[in-house]
Amino acid sequence: MSALERTYVPDNIRVRIMRPEDLATVAQIEQDSYSVPWSESTFRNLILRTDTDLICAEIDSELVGYAVCWYVVDQGELGNVAVDLPWRGRGIGGRLVLAILDRARRRGAREVFLEVRRSNTTAQRLYRRLGFREIGVRKQYYVRPVEDALVMRAVL
Repeated sequence: MSALERTYVPDNIRVRIMRPEDLATVAQIEQDSYSVPWSESTFRNLILRTDTDLICAEIDSELVGYAVCWYVVDQGELGNVAVDLPWRGRGIGGRLVLAILDRARRRGAREVFLEVRRSNTTAQRLYRRLGFREIGVRKQYYVRPVEDALVMRAVL
């Protein structure tokens, strides 16, 4: 894939609810994206919960990313967001986060929180662009490698 191909934002992105038949692909994207990935069974358990939104992004019926958010009363917690490596940098992650924020509003959430690695400046820029602001630090939150997490919040 050329640099030019990676720069456009596809207009045929479809965001939808995650289904059980998506879990093998989701687990592979998770494995490729995180140093301590969630298991397929974690996603399988989350998909059954009524207090959790799991969504996927598709392009031409190919699953290319996902996002997970769970809720307690009027607060959401954005868990994992990941886009398959060949599709990164094209706005898909942003569309997933916007879809989660929209779902959170419809559920009555007043704010959504997340943690992001201090070194993940690309994700931080995206989250700031979408209205998240840094509100704290969790020391040594991440392992492999050990690293602080920035805590960010978006007020809806």
